Amino acid sequence: MYMISACLLGENCKYNGGNNRCQWVVDFAKSHSYVPVCPETQAGLPAPRPPAEICGNKVLDSEGQELTEAFAQGAEASWELAKKAASDAGENIEGAILKAKSPSCGRDRIYDGTFSDRLTAGDGYLVRLLKNHHIDVITEKENLEDD
Repeated sequence: MYMISACLLGENCKYNGGNNRCQWVVDFAKSHSYVPVCPETQAGLPAPRPPAEICGNKVLDSEGQELTEAFAQGAEASWELAKKAASDAGENIEGAILKAKSPSCGRDRIYDGTFSDRLTAGDGYLVRLLKNHHIDVITEKENLEDD
């Protein structure tokens, strides 16, 4: 079973109320068991909402509201949701396909906290948690179907 960012599957949970539908991810999901996750909506954040970025050790939205606890709780809730879905299906979580650059789901490179579209080294909150559990994470920028 895979964890897949819900926005990549076309769910309108992105901060601006839209999605990041990615055709290869949708096609992958048709032939693999998966659980869609959105840590931000799992934490109760609405869509739409102001964009958020990791600023040092905190998550702040573009209006200055601190969302660190919500992002941490959303990551944990997404992990628990995926573990239950995998257990119910009698499967293991094989990996995750998550949204690049996101403060929740970005892997290796995330927005730098200045809200200026600049990137910095780092992982989003869900990716940090998954790495601690030794779950392989890729983003939609890396096509598993090319392997």
